[in-house]
Amino acid sequence: MRASQMLVLKLKKAYDFKMLIEHEIEAFENQREKLEQNHLGKWVLFHDGQLLEIYDSFEAAAEEAVRRLGRGPYLIRQVGAQEVTLPASVMYPLSHV
Repeated sequence: MRASQMLVLKLKKAYDFKMLIEHEIEAFENQREKLEQNHLGKWVLFHDGQLLEIYDSFEAAAEEAVRRLGRGPYLIRQVGAQEVTLPASVMYPLSHV
């Protein structure tokens, strides 16, 4: 396979990953109000557009996410926390596709 073909495949995988993460974010946003009313400060795990579990700490959420889902994609968010924007190189590293 030529280098240009490999790059195209990597970019497609990165795009697919981005779309999956956006789906998880949308699911979180759809439930944000209810979560903030009942679970402010807790950590939530979303996968396949579903809220899987609520945790007391990021570490607990991350450990369970890796145990159940492997490398992902999945979304872990703290309910009520200010949104943080990461650079694309951190969010979608091509070495992980």
